[in-house]
Amino acid sequence: MLLIPAIDLKNGQCVRLKQGLMDEATVFSDKPVEMGRHWVEQGARRLHLVDLDGAFAGEPKNFEAIREIVAVTSRDVPVQLGGGIRDLGTIEKYLGLGLSYVIIGTAAVKNPDFVREACKEFAGHIIVGLDAKDGMVAIDGWATVTDHHVIDLSKRFEDDGVNSIIYTDIGRDGMMSGVNVEATVKLAEAVDIPVIASGGLTNLEDIKALCAVQESGIEGAITGRAIYEGSIDFAEAQTLADELSK
Repeated sequence: MLLIPAIDLKNGQCVRLKQGLMDEATVFSDKPVEMGRHWVEQGARRLHLVDLDGAFAGEPKNFEAIREIVAVTSRDVPVQLGGGIRDLGTIEKYLGLGLSYVIIGTAAVKNPDFVREACKEFAGHIIVGLDAKDGMVAIDGWATVTDHHVIDLSKRFEDDGVNSIIYTDIGRDGMMSGVNVEATVKLAEAVDIPVIASGGLTNLEDIKALCAVQESGIEGAITGRAIYEGSIDFAEAQTLADELSK
């Protein structure tokens, strides 16, 4: 079970939101590059970056901060990024920086064929990010809830060559209320694409719960507020996950 520290970027700062609300941002660092280096030193084997401003604008907005983080970490660990990725040119630009994976979210919902094109052009580097509220997919920085159910939409990507699906329960994200294990398992069992859990990871009990069901197809979990506020010690959590995953 891979634990992936999140670095969410807003106005060049490392922040965490509650339920995706931009006006509910808590600033944890004005030097995101140092946070990237810190999590690698703590034993992270992958980093998760989100361009929050980009997610709302539909185009990259924190490029310089992303470039700096990738420059100091990508030689040590893979780095994945989501937020504002809407065209092949943006993907090429980001992969050229040294990113290992780009995450297509809103564009995957509005134009599923774009995912197929991206996977063909950049094989092995494309992750789909699906954020849901009560099982229904949300887009545009979670500002709009669609009529697409997350499982039905996920099935559309099974033959495209998607590396994995990041499933975020919006209602849990940033709320320190525990992972929605049941919904994550249902998605993982319904599709042939590995699933990465996101939203609500709070303590070691959540780690244990995810490890107990990882054979359903859950390969990792993204953690944010918990490691910044200290309810989870990242190094301890990854060690525990490794032991439980043997």
